[in-house]
Amino acid sequence: MLWPRAVINRVKTGNDREIVHSYPYRSACPSQVWSELVARTSGDLLLAGYTNYFFFTQLPNFTETLRRKVDSGCRVRFLLGDPDGEVTRQREVIEDVALTVSTRIKITMENLAHLGQLDGLEARFSAAEDAVNHVSLSVFRFDDDALVTPHLARLVGHDSPLLHLRRVGDAGMFFRFAEHAEELWSRGVPAR
Repeated sequence: MLWPRAVINRVKTGNDREIVHSYPYRSACPSQVWSELVARTSGDLLLAGYTNYFFFTQLPNFTETLRRKVDSGCRVRFLLGDPDGEVTRQREVIEDVALTVSTRIKITMENLAHLGQLDGLEARFSAAEDAVNHVSLSVFRFDDDALVTPHLARLVGHDSPLLHLRRVGDAGMFFRFAEHAEELWSRGVPAR
């Protein structure tokens, strides 16, 4: 009675209030969204995609941005798939594309190597027993925002859907995906 139906239909009041936006394809999310989230992150940047290579190819001057983040006290973490792992080899067969999964991981590792050893910058490979869970779900956390990509069947990451989530509390979707990434991180092995 107090709120007209038009307002009720536009105001998020339930569990979906953490969903900022959804995209049918990760590639449909504007690069400006990625850039702004990276720029705003001050405490914890966790990039838990299986390859993460597109950050270096699609965000201008990303390596220097990472250096500035670390220098300002931001914790920067990369969780990657093992380029020599069995799940990686299986995924390469499934995707059947020229830019292989292991090559994409190696692009990320090469770019991280250019940064050298920086306190606050860490890279891990997901544990072998977690690789199948990692390859099927990418979680990119930017403090209290996250971009999440559930990978569909035979599609590469950029062809899978993406959700932009913003933390509202400690029991919502943001928390669940962030905890998933933290669990994988906790069992990961050093990559550098």
